[in-house]
Amino acid sequence: MISSSFMVSANANPIIATLSKRSYASSPSSDFLCMSRLVAFPLVASVSVLLWTNPVNAGILSGFSGLESVPGPELPKIDFLNKWNEDNQKKYAELDSQFKSSKVLKELLEKSKQNKERNERLIQDKYCLRGAEWGVGDCSTQGMTQQERDDFVAMLKKRTGEE
Repeated sequence: MISSSFMVSANANPIIATLSKRSYASSPSSDFLCMSRLVAFPLVASVSVLLWTNPVNAGILSGFSGLESVPGPELPKIDFLNKWNEDNQKKYAELDSQFKSSKVLKELLEKSKQNKERNERLIQDKYCLRGAEWGVGDCSTQGMTQQERDDFVAMLKKRTGEE
């Protein structure tokens, strides 16, 4: 004859049913201990794995500053190469100063500045034209008569070159 506690546990969980078969003549307090062990062991194992991790090491070279920190051997100095290097450095410095003071560079910088200002104004006019056509933003045409709106949009198109 099978007890009613076995039937309930057999329907609920086969592991508990197996344990209940072994403890057929056991008391309800031992069933509770068995159930608590079934829950406690996996829980303790999970927590111990989570809390018992070792920090990651970078390997055998961790803490080693690298090969570039080790100074290389002193190379012999060759007077001819040193003099040639100094002459080249002087020549390059002189050419740089001549280029920086040249009219060509000054003209190019001035054109670049003018183009930047013109392009900024052109972009602002394009956005203003779009806002006027859509009726939104700083260049909105809401509140204008149809003639004022058409004149304003025509002026913006002329400025942006879309006409």
